[in-house]
Amino acid sequence: MNHSLDETIAFIQSCETSWSRDTSPPWGIHDMDPPPYNRLYGPVHGRGPVSGVLFHKNQMLAEWGEPHKADLTFSVAKTYLALLAGLAFDQGLLKDVHTPVVQQCPGIGFEGDRLSRITWHHLLQQTSEWEGTCLGIPEQVDRYRWLAYQTGQAEGTKGDARPLGEPGTRFEYNDVRINQLSLALLHLFKRPLPEVFEEFFRKPLGCSDAFQWLGYEQGLTQVNGQRMMSVPGGSHWGGGISISAMDQARIGLMLMGQGQFNGQQVLSKQWLQMMQQPCDVAPYYGYLIWLNKDGALFKDAPRSSWFAIGAGSSITWVDPVLELVCIMRWIDAAKTNDCIAKVMQSLGAR
Repeated sequence: MNHSLDETIAFIQSCETSWSRDTSPPWGIHDMDPPPYNRLYGPVHGRGPVSGVLFHKNQMLAEWGEPHKADLTFSVAKTYLALLAGLAFDQGLLKDVHTPVVQQCPGIGFEGDRLSRITWHHLLQQTSEWEGTCLGIPEQVDRYRWLAYQTGQAEGTKGDARPLGEPGTRFEYNDVRINQLSLALLHLFKRPLPEVFEEFFRKPLGCSDAFQWLGYEQGLTQVNGQRMMSVPGGSHWGGGISISAMDQARIGLMLMGQGQFNGQQVLSKQWLQMMQQPCDVAPYYGYLIWLNKDGALFKDAPRSSWFAIGAGSSITWVDPVLELVCIMRWIDAAKTNDCIAKVMQSLGAR
């Protein structure tokens, strides 16, 4: 490891999140929700130290912390739902992303004049304006939610009854709507999503560290006459995905390679291109990934970079042009760009 890289890793490790290591406050994001939804519905566990791994041109340059520890990854799970949607697309289960979801998944909450116009494309771009309750939580709790990565500012108080518009007209980061997408994908595959993810992603990518994708206490649902767990696309209310930084890096390398890993096409190049198309009403967002095409997301990252981001915070940074995959876990979200700048400097010094 060169001197510059040593300094970079030391800097990243100095940017530890303020979240506790044992799930005592401050920890998580559920406590910011309006009651009675400011609680956990699924299991959680303590976290490890600042951890990560850096690959450049398919060579591992560095690892730090506990890169093999399976840690909660919060909203990075959203991106994994997008990968499952891509698998459904590649397998012909989801022939057209612009098909209304109700046509393939009747009876799960897409009925009605406006809701029946919601397509897979809307759900994947978080522009669906879906209305309802999923896994016992109404989507209103995440209306007016605002993230630092969005431009502008919130127009109301989180949880207020914002009037809903036509599907596709507004971007809103909403974890209940994400859980509704997960439910729809469960009905599409008719198999528990963790099983599908294990078979078609983790195994081909050689992921070998501990992994789990857990649901809520009220998450069991009927699919094809069988009881199956509908898993959340994050850990907002507990549950979700626990995965190691090293296994996240393997997934990142497949994404960097336009769906290819060790000579095997795990996901189609076409789907990877679709994922990276900017949303019309939120050009910083694709299919459940954050884009940096105008540098507004992270000014020191290349415009070709894109990200999966989870609270806590957990960063998967993929750049196909730079041939870079960088995983950073449990860093202070406000210092993400500083960490990126250090990585870029150390690559320049090689």
